[in-house]
Amino acid sequence: MAIKPVIRVQRDDFDIAREIALATAGHPGIGAVVTFSGICRDDGGSLAALELEHYPGMAERAINEIALQAAERWPLQAITAIHRYGRVEPGENIVLVLAASAHRQAAFDGAAFLMDFLKSKAPFWKKLIAADGSDGGWVDAKESDDEALQRWSAAEGFERS
Repeated sequence: MAIKPVIRVQRDDFDIAREIALATAGHPGIGAVVTFSGICRDDGGSLAALELEHYPGMAERAINEIALQAAERWPLQAITAIHRYGRVEPGENIVLVLAASAHRQAAFDGAAFLMDFLKSKAPFWKKLIAADGSDGGWVDAKESDDEALQRWSAAEGFERS
């Protein structure tokens, strides 16, 4: 059964419980839902906010492509990926990844696969805004994120470009 992933890039916050309810409605075969929510953290009081930028259109297409790859690899019945842009303050949601399946392992793997891609390859950029109002600079890519993505490199059709 082909699924249509729900992919949104939005300025506004989202409600995780609402997204779970939307994803599972009408799918009585779902026995597992795995979610990952990324939250803006305050680095010891030094961060006022993150300013998240993206490449409109391209971001949604890239996320949808990897979500479809996850659906081909695992028997997922629902996939949701929401990523915010704009100003996000400490304690606020940044990203939600949801994968639902009849069984937990497929849901765990599908969610991890999608999140690893989002963290390292999706066209988003984060700029730090310091608590004193100064520009904290752009957040650099982390080697550990690329390493996490490499575990999926053997996935059929997955490209690390």
